Amino acid sequence: MYRFLLSPRWLGWLALVVVLAAGCVGLGNWQMERRDLAVAEIQRIEANYGSVPVPYDAGDSSFDSYTTDREWMPVVLRGVYDIDHEVIVRNRPLNGQPGYEVLTPLRLDNGTAVIINRGWLPIGNEQAGRPDTVPVPPEGDVTVIARVRPGEPAVDRGAPDGQIASIDLPGYAERLDYPVQTGAYGLMASESPAATVAPLQFPKPSVDEGPHLSYSMQWFAFGVLLFVGLGYAARQQHLLDSEEEDDAEMRQTSPNPRARKRVIRRRPTSEEEEDAILDARGIS
Repeated sequence: MYRFLLSPRWLGWLALVVVLAAGCVGLGNWQMERRDLAVAEIQRIEANYGSVPVPYDAGDSSFDSYTTDREWMPVVLRGVYDIDHEVIVRNRPLNGQPGYEVLTPLRLDNGTAVIINRGWLPIGNEQAGRPDTVPVPPEGDVTVIARVRPGEPAVDRGAPDGQIASIDLPGYAERLDYPVQTGAYGLMASESPAATVAPLQFPKPSVDEGPHLSYSMQWFAFGVLLFVGLGYAARQQHLLDSEEEDDAEMRQTSPNPRARKRVIRRRPTSEEEEDAILDARGIS
């Protein structure tokens, strides 16, 4: 019945469907992996973002070495801002608007420094490539509550004087003449005393896992539909072959030459229908 499925043509179609279905499964699994990462990030945010700030001490490794389970955790730091070595990070959009982020080293009592991201600034109108003003941080001793965030890789992209292209902590540390903790930086939540004017603070990150689950289900469904489509095509081919076999059998067994000629067409014409009526009445 379905022996035609073993023909090179149909085996080729089967191989193509298998390859495409495997691709769909791969894309579905990729979307599931992205969802797992998003869910893990959401769990960290929910667990750490609103937790009670942890006091920093000399043995704390929150910023010296980064671990994902401490991301977004608020830490209380006390020190003095090194305003002279403050830099801004370029090409940092927020809510669809281009801008910058302000990084300032906070020198701690233990002799090291933690890089504090003090917030976001919009692009300037007075000079291209720079914000109009960079708010000055408070002078003297300051208490900062900052959330632990991982550094970023270095990028092969230049930046004007006083700016950097990414939050590359080891690269930033090379600019300074004192030890800097380069495992993570602190995203400022508050500072006391507060600056008269401060950069815009970042909102709480989104806890929406995104459409990854629905996308993965769609890819898996596409993979199944490929086999359904192949099965439907095979069924149609089987029906067509059966009709051709029936027509061939009728042409071989019919005693009437005119009838044998007539079965060649699937649908008889009006003339053929009239001939059939005359034949049935014995009129030739």
